[in-house]
Amino acid sequence: MDTSDGGQTWGPSLTDRSRPYETTSDGPGYFSPASSHQSFDEGSTSSSHGPFLPRGSSGEFDPSFRLGRMNPSPLASTSDSPSLRGPAGTPKLRRPPGFAGATGGAHPARTPLTDHTATTCSSATAASGASVLVAVVEGRGLARGEIGMASLNLKCPELVLSQFSDTGAYAKVITKIHIMVPLEILMPDTASEKGKGTKLFSLITENFPGVAFTAIQRKYFNERKGLEYIQQLCAPEYGTVLMEVQAKYYCLAAAAALLKYLEFIQNSVYAGKSLKVSFRGSEQTAMIDSTSAANLELVVNNRDHRSGHTLLGVLNHTKTPGGARRLRSNILEPLVDVDTINIRLDTIQELLCDTELFFDLKSAIARFLDIDQLLSVLVQIPKQETAQVAEAKITHIIQLKHTLDLVPRLRMALKNGNTALLKAYSASLEDNRFDMILEQIKTVVNEDTTYLKGSLNLRTQKCYAVRPDINEFLDIARRAYTEIVDDIAGLVSQMMEKYSLPMRTSYSTARGFFIQMKLEGGVLPEGKLPPEFIKVTKHKNNYGFTHADLIKMNERCDEALREIFHMSYVVICQLLSTIHEHIHCLYKLSDAVSMLDMLLSLANACTVSDYVRPEFTDTLAIKQGRHPILEKMVGQQPVSNNSFISEGSNFVIITGPNMSGKSTYLKQVALCQVMAQIGSFVPADYASFRVADQIFTRIGVDDDFETNSSTFMLEMKEISYIIHNVSDRSLIIIDELGRGTSAEEGIGICYSVCEFLLSRKAFTLFATHFLEVCQLESLYPNAENQHMEVQHTRSGDTGGESVVYTYLLNQGCSEERHYGLRAAEMTALPSNIIQEAKMIASKVNQQLLAKHHSDPGEKRERAVYKLATRLLQTARNSRLDCDSLRMYLKGLKKQYEAEMLAAGQPASVEPEEE
Repeated sequence: MDTSDGGQTWGPSLTDRSRPYETTSDGPGYFSPASSHQSFDEGSTSSSHGPFLPRGSSGEFDPSFRLGRMNPSPLASTSDSPSLRGPAGTPKLRRPPGFAGATGGAHPARTPLTDHTATTCSSATAASGASVLVAVVEGRGLARGEIGMASLNLKCPELVLSQFSDTGAYAKVITKIHIMVPLEILMPDTASEKGKGTKLFSLITENFPGVAFTAIQRKYFNERKGLEYIQQLCAPEYGTVLMEVQAKYYCLAAAAALLKYLEFIQNSVYAGKSLKVSFRGSEQTAMIDSTSAANLELVVNNRDHRSGHTLLGVLNHTKTPGGARRLRSNILEPLVDVDTINIRLDTIQELLCDTELFFDLKSAIARFLDIDQLLSVLVQIPKQETAQVAEAKITHIIQLKHTLDLVPRLRMALKNGNTALLKAYSASLEDNRFDMILEQIKTVVNEDTTYLKGSLNLRTQKCYAVRPDINEFLDIARRAYTEIVDDIAGLVSQMMEKYSLPMRTSYSTARGFFIQMKLEGGVLPEGKLPPEFIKVTKHKNNYGFTHADLIKMNERCDEALREIFHMSYVVICQLLSTIHEHIHCLYKLSDAVSMLDMLLSLANACTVSDYVRPEFTDTLAIKQGRHPILEKMVGQQPVSNNSFISEGSNFVIITGPNMSGKSTYLKQVALCQVMAQIGSFVPADYASFRVADQIFTRIGVDDDFETNSSTFMLEMKEISYIIHNVSDRSLIIIDELGRGTSAEEGIGICYSVCEFLLSRKAFTLFATHFLEVCQLESLYPNAENQHMEVQHTRSGDTGGESVVYTYLLNQGCSEERHYGLRAAEMTALPSNIIQEAKMIASKVNQQLLAKHHSDPGEKRERAVYKLATRLLQTARNSRLDCDSLRMYLKGLKKQYEAEMLAAGQPASVEPEEE
């Protein structure tokens, strides 16, 4: 969590916060440590609730609202259970936030206080940490499988609602939660009762063992209250969401529980008409399950989680935390609407063509703070007023002024834009509320007040933020503060003259004002500092120390500052009350800045590497495509390959030796697909894609100890998930299947899975070492064999043969045999074992080849099928002129005649008319 320059977090301390909710006088936390029930009573705070959150009929919060496990109920959590799982692997419930265990020790809340302190662009890394609360509820009875979700990021005031139907595997729910990176998950207590826990609850606890889980009484999942919350909290600009969600009972129920829980844990309420509320169905974006996201290394590198060798690392040149969040979200959930994608591509193309526009926008965007986080604290009303709250509010008004001061420059840069997206953002920033708020701020805040980095700089800005002559007592307090600071400077000057040492006044958040000294020679005149200097620290030739008089002055200084901040806070609160109704225009600004930052980042990636704009058709066709992450790692262009998948040839079988590049090629195609669907250019000479609504991967052959799954079981689980969820517009990547069992069973499973997928219209890339699978090409016209080519070289000196990997993809099945034995030869295995293995493998291979034959009739049918699909594809997508089209059709005719001749029958094609 970020902290302010005063080292203080927003709001009261944990102990202060807990007082209103204590049930006994001897417990330091939210709850009585000896209490068997984890409940709370809001009695003393019922009057402090903001006017905007609907209450129960009695005006009180039912004390049976659960924050976690109940003792001795099934929701119990014992302090002596070090493991989250029982001996049989049954998930156990984790401690709830703020729960004091049986020993009476107070555990800090897992959901922290909202960080209401200064945020700069450098805090992007902190902003990427877990800060999302998610409430999940499932329908019961006939509605089982209908899921409602509500999520709210503590650093961004946007309530996101979702409702959708899911399968028995709950893939959509798990994927959505993975993308959110939740801090805490809320569910009804009925879903987690002992012995009756629902399948959804079991899957969530199994997939998110490190996330806090909180059970809340079912009655707080109330759709009527949820709708009331949204009516009262939703900003006017987003009022249309009410039409979308008023019949979505489950997401409204989740929203009700989430907002009530958040009010309790945050000790603050959201101001009326202040939240951005949005509804997101599951059909608006492509679904990439968490396993596939990990396999493709979209946002996390599998070898080193801190490494930037991911797709996010390749594309992330953002300058703001909001832009980085948006890019990550888009990579994990690519778009499926072609019009929206093309609007983004148009914008990137304009940014690449107009370098002045590119650099003007980049310069304007780079100075923005985290607008989402600023909005988040501006729209909350704290229930308690403390010195920390006062200081934080002054910081926020300075940040708000700094942000609004940047709007005119961004407007000017956008005026030169010609594409639809840039014009739309330019129009949205013409909103006169930006100028209105800034003018109102300037009536209270000094014109030259701005947000500065550095603790002393920002402290000075906060001290003198409010204009003089607004509050007489404030002016007197500031004069007193100035005199104290002058006295401190005078004291240090006296000491410097007295001891003839190069002293200077310094300031730090922890120490306040102190004395710093740098000795060039490195030796003190008498070997040590005078005894009146205390709290001495030394680093090389730099000394830091203080003085008893200086400590007293610091205390006077802090007291004067508290007075200044308190009086400034009163003025600032009056200002905020006048601008509150207009502040929602910042949502527009946040959206514009984050989107422009992301598009500038994608454009920047094009300048680093040679990328091309993709097209969207019914065919996946990539000319000289490259692996984007590998390209960044090696620092030079890796071997490029062509890819072609169409409706007529939608199942590609790829064979080749170990280490020949099959896995890299498969990931390359999937990564290019993701890049295209987020609106990015791709690493290729030409690229055309069919929009994929789902991307599946089955890669790797590792055991999974957490779920007690062997290699084979893991393969079967992953392939089962693909088969149950595949659609006609999916992209499927399978790298090895059936390798965890015997060869006969492995080939059998490969065949049956392939035949199932061959009956679908999904695009499938299937890499295998089972060469028997290549026979599918002769049985199914939409199957095609390709292989990774290798070359053999023989050493002139030793006569030994070595393999050279070309990493090039070619048509046909791999001719390589026994490449596994060649790999074994490179190890220390005895030569006699290798030789015997070669003999046995040759005999088995001869038997298989004897059984394999090719029917000429099948070859002829295949040639006709290929010609028909190519002609259909040309009719749908061709943009060639007449002469080029005539040449292309001549080429198709020659190819068809050659294939028919190879099948033993001359082609009968009518002569073309010129």
